[in-house]
Amino acid sequence: MKNSDWRENLRLNQRRTYVVIILFFALYLGLGFLIDLLMTMGNFTTQNGEPISAHQALSLILNLQVFPYATVTAAIAAAIGLFVTYAFYDRLMLLGTQYHEITPESTVLAEKQLYNIIEELKVAAGFHYMPKVFIIEAAYMNAFASGYSEKSAMVAITRGLMEKLNRAELQAVMAHELSHIRHQDIKLTLMASVLSNLILLVLDIIFYQFLFSGGRRSQQQQMILMIIMVLRYVMPLVTILLMMYLSRTREFMADAGCVELMRDNEPLANALIKIHQDHTANVDQTRAAYHQTAHEEIRRAAYVYDPQYAGINAGQAFSNLFSTHPPLKDRLAALGVKMPPE
Repeated sequence: MKNSDWRENLRLNQRRTYVVIILFFALYLGLGFLIDLLMTMGNFTTQNGEPISAHQALSLILNLQVFPYATVTAAIAAAIGLFVTYAFYDRLMLLGTQYHEITPESTVLAEKQLYNIIEELKVAAGFHYMPKVFIIEAAYMNAFASGYSEKSAMVAITRGLMEKLNRAELQAVMAHELSHIRHQDIKLTLMASVLSNLILLVLDIIFYQFLFSGGRRSQQQQMILMIIMVLRYVMPLVTILLMMYLSRTREFMADAGCVELMRDNEPLANALIKIHQDHTANVDQTRAAYHQTAHEEIRRAAYVYDPQYAGINAGQAFSNLFSTHPPLKDRLAALGVKMPPE
């Protein structure tokens, strides 16, 4: 890719990250404000004893005659969510998995070799900081990078991937992940993946709190409960749009970055083919492994290989009809390699 295109994509990733954060806050504030509006309509009446209109309730809130408790609470919750995402990004991205960190003191030969590979690539990429390296105890083949900067970056690889690829292929996958760090799209992926799932989590908390609060509910509380029920089905669609906002160009760029670092296109192509063939050949076991690992939806956009292309998540959710990754055939074609027959 031309340097101008590469730099423009860096700027685009930054802008998209800010858009995701702003949208995250807007959704929280919108939900809080809606609750304030309904509660105000229920707590105030006109001189005739009838409930005030939405316009009158809006005027009371905007003039601060009624303090918008729900909106302020939602803003605080959004700020806490953003802080948690930044402070505990590594634990969030590894949530639900069995993992351990690899360090220079690791004694297992394969893990030591992996650390050395990443260390070599770190030098080749011109990084100032060594990313954290994690092994996920899973048989399926996949890997991802995450973080909000080069200094905070991490890479994670499943044991299945580490054991089934040769050194050159393993190096290629790690070069792909380090290219994501170089291109600064790991922050965008982190924000879109974690924040969208946090929104769904908060909606569930509010929903169950209303559902099991007991006692007789007012008309406004019933309306709030109904709106939250609708949002619980609508928000996954927003999550889809948020995930689709992650341009598929970033995967092509990371593949190109891998070739640039390794000066060879074959290792990554061979690695992607092996990963795909392993997923399709062991589809039942791999599907079970993914489904038994909690919170896979957080990692999906960051993975080097989207398991959907092997039919792993098919039929599980509407969001699985969409992918943030380009088709494998297109990625291989961009690497100058033909897709092998199934």
